[in-house]
Amino acid sequence: MKPTFIRLNRRQFFRRTALAGATAALLPGALGLAQSGGARRMKIAFTPGSIGVRASQTEAIRLAHKHGFEAVEPNAGYLASLDDSALKALLDDLKGKNLVWAAAGFPLQFRGDEQAFEASLKELPKFAATLKKAGAERVGTWLTPGHNTLSREENLEQHAKRLREGARILKEHGLRLGLEYVGTITSRQKSKFPFVFNLAGARELIARIGQDNVGLVLDSWHWWQAGDTVADLHSLKNAQVVSVDLNDAPAGLAKDQQLDNQRELPASTGVIDVASFLNALNQIGYDGPVRAEPFNKKLNDLDDEAASAATAQAMKKAFAFIK
Repeated sequence: MKPTFIRLNRRQFFRRTALAGATAALLPGALGLAQSGGARRMKIAFTPGSIGVRASQTEAIRLAHKHGFEAVEPNAGYLASLDDSALKALLDDLKGKNLVWAAAGFPLQFRGDEQAFEASLKELPKFAATLKKAGAERVGTWLTPGHNTLSREENLEQHAKRLREGARILKEHGLRLGLEYVGTITSRQKSKFPFVFNLAGARELIARIGQDNVGLVLDSWHWWQAGDTVADLHSLKNAQVVSVDLNDAPAGLAKDQQLDNQRELPASTGVIDVASFLNALNQIGYDGPVRAEPFNKKLNDLDDEAASAATAQAMKKAFAFIK
């Protein structure tokens, strides 16, 4: 029997919980594919589900190469189905297209009840072994910014205990785990007890987990919503950042009225200072993947080729700000 990996991504999460509302416009105009500015080590990453693209692993690799991305999300379920020969062929194709792996999703069910957590923990070694065999090194997930029954301290303890167990398994297979704090003000207001919602809180949780393979997933949207600063980014080291998300925000809407599932492609409105965000990461020597995650209906409604092209265009425009 082939192993299966269940991943509840944030797109699925917000489809279940988000309020309906008007969607914002896409990046306007037919801009040229700008090249990045100064020297940088971070990679422009293609993650199909983040932009509404339904692509197999091989199709994702094709689209990433065609549109000028530099990294692509690994699909652990598909990779686990390959025999040694097929995996080698896929990895040769990846290398031949000058692509590397971005971060994979994290299937551990650490947010829910104990039974679901324990069941998913048992499956985690197979997931980790699959990624190790394929040469992937990064895994990322997000943190819900509140809870209706657990106090902040109780929630910290539960998260630390569960994520520590998961991180140990990943570490045995040479994998790093990135945690993304959710800073969106409207999302924070939905729960009785606030939880981690900014960089300081995420670092507090990581310290409590106490595993050196646990770091951050930084998102320009949550960095902006949480009120974090460029100085906060400069306080980090490359080794503390596992993955990065890059987004802009709809114009003409107050910061405290913005909804997590209604964003814009990077550098499309100028509401979020993506230039300062990226330059700070570049200055600390960040060398990992950077993906767009705009949760944007108009982008989702495009066909796969058009959505991939629009995302590549926006990412390259944003990366051109790097000095």
